[in-house]
Amino acid sequence: MAANGQPTVRRRRLGAELRQLRKAAGMTSTEAARHLLVSQSKISLIETGRRPINPRDVRDLCRLYGVTDQDVVEALMRAAKESGQQGWWVSCGDVPYGVYIGLETGASSIHTYEPLVLPGLLQTRAYAAALIAGTAPLITDEQAAVSLEVRLRRQHRAHHPARPFRLWAILDESALHRVVGDRETMREQLEYLNTLGAQPHITVQVLPHTAGAHAGLLGQFSILGFPDSDAGVVYLERFTSDLYLEKYVDRYPYHVMYDHLQAQALNPEDTRHFINDLIKALQAAPGRPPGRPPGRSAVGLAV
Repeated sequence: MAANGQPTVRRRRLGAELRQLRKAAGMTSTEAARHLLVSQSKISLIETGRRPINPRDVRDLCRLYGVTDQDVVEALMRAAKESGQQGWWVSCGDVPYGVYIGLETGASSIHTYEPLVLPGLLQTRAYAAALIAGTAPLITDEQAAVSLEVRLRRQHRAHHPARPFRLWAILDESALHRVVGDRETMREQLEYLNTLGAQPHITVQVLPHTAGAHAGLLGQFSILGFPDSDAGVVYLERFTSDLYLEKYVDRYPYHVMYDHLQAQALNPEDTRHFINDLIKALQAAPGRPPGRPPGRSAVGLAV
């Protein structure tokens, strides 16, 4: 089993190993649950890495699946013990997106599409604070402060010089026109966006309004890849409950959609020019709206 320092990824890898052993034994998850006197949902949650598993349960599953190699059993039990470690975000309290943060922290690549706001990994402190205040009016000041600090700490993974992951962000033009906070906050955010986009492991593309109807109109999605597994995850953020798609048949359409969005979006160089024009508009007279400045059109700039 490949090593990975993140508990969420460790649980996913361990769950995948246990699922393979169950299938090799010719047993369904329902049959396994019946033999162990547990619910089928418990087996499913363990195999998808969404529920911790203790070494004793691993031992019982290995016995049920007919695993006789004691080295394999001990390795899996050790992995179960290590996967029980808590991620850094747990100490922050009740974090709504704990499952996603765990996956994000262990990912080797993220390809994300955002139609309305800038991705959390690319936000400045001021932009993030204004966004949290505007989109979650019912939370307390303390909860808002925790959300802000968690969001900023998530960025350490993307900006770590020794082990950055591959981040590719496609942003709808609408996300750049929406002034979150005030004009100065937005100007600073756009400048920061161009700075990050110049880094070799981060790519930023803008999907202009002139692209018309496109595959991303149905909403935000992110594709997460992992260094020790071909099984990625598609993450769909929703207001009350998020979706995690792990089956290949469910993930494949999103890879196709992302390819189409990349082709329709401005290339990275034209994206920088586009953002620079928006920055100049924000620096202009306060009464001028921060839309596309006169004289520049996105027509002809798309790849």
